[in-house]
Amino acid sequence: MEMTDGCLFCEIQKEEDEALVGILLRGKHWFVILNSFPYTNGHLMIVANRHIGSLGDITPGEGAELVEYLALCEKALEGAYSPDGMNIGVNKGASGGAGIVGHIHFHVVPRWTGDTNFMTALAETRVVSEELEGSWKRLHPYFE
Repeated sequence: MEMTDGCLFCEIQKEEDEALVGILLRGKHWFVILNSFPYTNGHLMIVANRHIGSLGDITPGEGAELVEYLALCEKALEGAYSPDGMNIGVNKGASGGAGIVGHIHFHVVPRWTGDTNFMTALAETRVVSEELEGSWKRLHPYFE
C-alpha cells in the first residue's frame, strides 16, 4: 500500500502554478523540480510521480523515462550554467541523507572547480548566488 499522507512530493504535484513550486517538467512517470534548498545554483531533482521509496519499485517504463530525464537535466544545466562537472545521485532513507524520506528522487547538482561546497561542511552555510525564481527562468526554456 502506498502511503502518501503528508508527503511533500505527493502534495506539490497538485499545484498548477509550476513556477510557484519550481516544477520545470511533468512527465508520465517523473517530474523535474528545482531543489528548494539547493547546494548550488540550478540544483535539480527528478521525482517519481507515484509514491515509491525504493529503486526496486521502479518499473521498466519509469526507468526509461528517468534516464531520459537525467540526460535532459544534464543538457539543460550545461546549457544554462556551463558547470565543470555534476553530482548525480539518490539519497535513500534518513541515514542516507534523504530530506524527503520514502518518496524516491534523484539529484542533479552542477559543480564548479573551487565552488563553495566546503562552506556546508565547515560552516553549515550554503552559498547560492541566484534566487530560485531566477534559476527557474534560466532553466525553463530547456524543458519546454
